[in-house]
Amino acid sequence: MDSVILFGASRGLGFEVARYLCAIGIEVHAMVRKSESVAALEEMGVNVVVGDALDREQIKSLLDLSPDNAVAVSTMGSFQTDIPVDYIGHRLVIDELEQRNIRRFVMVTSLGCGDSWQYLSDKAKAVFGKSVREKSLAESWLATSQLDYTILRPGGLQDGEVTEQGELYTDSEIHGLITRSEVARMIYQLLCDDSTIGKVYACVDPVFTNNINK
Repeated sequence: MDSVILFGASRGLGFEVARYLCAIGIEVHAMVRKSESVAALEEMGVNVVVGDALDREQIKSLLDLSPDNAVAVSTMGSFQTDIPVDYIGHRLVIDELEQRNIRRFVMVTSLGCGDSWQYLSDKAKAVFGKSVREKSLAESWLATSQLDYTILRPGGLQDGEVTEQGELYTDSEIHGLITRSEVARMIYQLLCDDSTIGKVYACVDPVFTNNINK
């Protein structure tokens, strides 16, 4: 794997994924909504396209610039956006990837999606339940696609460094925290492991979670 196409690199987890991949020598082609992020990403060595995943033509523009042997990652979400991108944006991305020779795709959603909705607290459902439901729809669209996908549902995202202690779970009821940098490392590990294709994982960092709760 020499090249990754990254959707959602403007801030937060996506930005950390770009940082991690560039640091280990992976070529990154990223789409961002906000131009303010471009300079910092380009300084890392990211090839940046400013665009919106709700626009099919702009998705095509990014894919046209990317190598045919690239793999794809999405950390897109609808935090502080007027129009939700979680479902429709991912649906357009997935459809376009299916039209290319880009099969491998890791999509990051969140705890509470899909079959883990029942374990989300009432407070969490009230605060960001709509976004989780949109992400769940995206998971369903991906699961019925032709892509070699893996879905990753992180716990509560925190600032911090790579710990190499993050763990993957296939159980439905998981709670905990994890740093964005550690999730970035785990995304790379998933991309490198074909045995994770077609699977859905939750991830938290037990050490980080325990330290926070002390």
